[in-house]
Amino acid sequence: MTRKELKEFLDFKVKQYNTPQFIESDPIQIPHLFSRKEDIEISGFLTAIISWGNRKSILKNANSLMDLLDRAPYSFVMQHSDSDLERLESFVHRTFNGRDLIYFIKALQHIYRDYDGLETIFSNNSTEKSLQPAIHEFKKIFFELPHEQRTQKHISDPMKNSAAKRINMFLRWMVRNDNTGVDFGIWNKISPAQLSCPLDVHSGNVARKLGLLKRKQNNAKALAELDTYLRKLDPIDPVKYDFALFGLGVFEKY
Repeated sequence: MTRKELKEFLDFKVKQYNTPQFIESDPIQIPHLFSRKEDIEISGFLTAIISWGNRKSILKNANSLMDLLDRAPYSFVMQHSDSDLERLESFVHRTFNGRDLIYFIKALQHIYRDYDGLETIFSNNSTEKSLQPAIHEFKKIFFELPHEQRTQKHISDPMKNSAAKRINMFLRWMVRNDNTGVDFGIWNKISPAQLSCPLDVHSGNVARKLGLLKRKQNNAKALAELDTYLRKLDPIDPVKYDFALFGLGVFEKY
């Protein structure tokens, strides 16, 4: 395909998959349970963090996590007691356990009390062209409190050559306003043009088959290569193509 043909094909697939029906089988359904900005942010962040592995398991455990937070994540983060945290110890999703979750709640409280929330950290540390430096700074701030070393593995760092798929997915949810009711677009200090594609095995394989990506590893260098191509196709909203790549990979086994 020529670039024009490729763009037309991918634009068609975006329209096919960037619809409300996408929510039904995707982890983004969890933050869609809420209407308050901070509840959407916190539920979206925690859901994104555990979004690896079997999708049914992700949704089941994310819903259980919201139950543990009394279906009011922001209030829980800001007003929890020590006894409230104790009941989180039973939570587990793959290698993310209750001790990790307890730290995440404490770190989120620290961020909302001392840094004016998640959006402010990412917007203050982004560059004109990328949010990857902001993810790096966010991780440093997130782990300012005393913590177990193992817990750090649950937030990836682009400066250590990670594609940071889950954080980039969370940022897509918060920043893009797709006018279809899927992505939220509740962060207006960041432009969709700064976003990076949530690169995983599905989107990576499809991108390679379509000639968007040559690198074999799904790492930060591959993400930069894919971002460069997608921004040529649409410099204003390049990450809309995540719907096309993911849909082709997961639903069509392209």
